[in-house]
Amino acid sequence: MRVINIHKRIINQPIGKVSQLFKTLSTRNDLVWPYENWPAIRFKDGLYVGSKGGHGLVRYSIIEFKEGEHIKFQFSKPVGFIGTHELKIEEINQNKTIISHEIKSNPTFKATLLWVFVTRWLHDALIEDAFDKVENHFLTGNKKETKYSFWVKLLREAYKGKSFQTKHA
Repeated sequence: MRVINIHKRIINQPIGKVSQLFKTLSTRNDLVWPYENWPAIRFKDGLYVGSKGGHGLVRYSIIEFKEGEHIKFQFSKPVGFIGTHELKIEEINQNKTIISHEIKSNPTFKATLLWVFVTRWLHDALIEDAFDKVENHFLTGNKKETKYSFWVKLLREAYKGKSFQTKHA
């Protein structure tokens, strides 16, 4: 089974302002990754091609990086999840930017089952939380908060001792 999973969000801000947030990825003051509710993303050598890291039980290496545009990762764990994921920032016009995250993978049979029943659900919730965090950085009024499905809540509870914080509703 081929896995292609794409998330996109329009941010009503110029690309310059949005790309400034992405410079904080994997730092103590990360303004993109929702480390408040998920395992933090960390890289041994920072955001550089060849740097190894990941979040929680998911491990990967940076294989492409162009500051202010995109960062692409090659999976190393979970075992059998063969492919990449990529964060992109693209200008729509002077006041709108689109952020996206895309997974492309050819998982083994066992990894496909893990994707279908566990990983996809947690991944989708995490990415929506990240996009909420980026959008909320620029909002002054009501903040975005994606609600977790029953299945995501159940999976987070099951993995709580391994790698999750459970602050989010």
